[in-house]
Amino acid sequence: QVSLVELGGGLVQAGGSLRLACTASGSTFTSDIMAWFRQAPGKQRELVASIGSFGDKNYTDSVKGRFTISRDNARKTSYLQMNRLKPEDTAVYYCNQHRLMTGPDHGYWGQGTQVTVSS
Repeated sequence: QVSLVELGGGLVQAGGSLRLACTASGSTFTSDIMAWFRQAPGKQRELVASIGSFGDKNYTDSVKGRFTISRDNARKTSYLQMNRLKPEDTAVYYCNQHRLMTGPDHGYWGQGTQVTVSS
């Protein structure tokens, strides 16, 4: 069983920065994909960024050049550094851990952390 604990959300002005952290329990962290999703009010959940076990990264177009995903396998922690935040980045951000073969829907989820960007 895996549990994910997220830290780092909050309120920030547009143009500011936040760093989210997701710490996992369990023994499969190093071989699993870590991802960050977000869901804004009235919108569907969307993938923000993911990082594979070899460090390969993917980003949704709207955050490219502003957000950076990373992982520290020794600490079983994934990070999402968010710079130049915009009001449209406001959402609940969820950490996800999953295997390539099963996909995120069949993986593990954190409790979510609110990110609010004021204009």
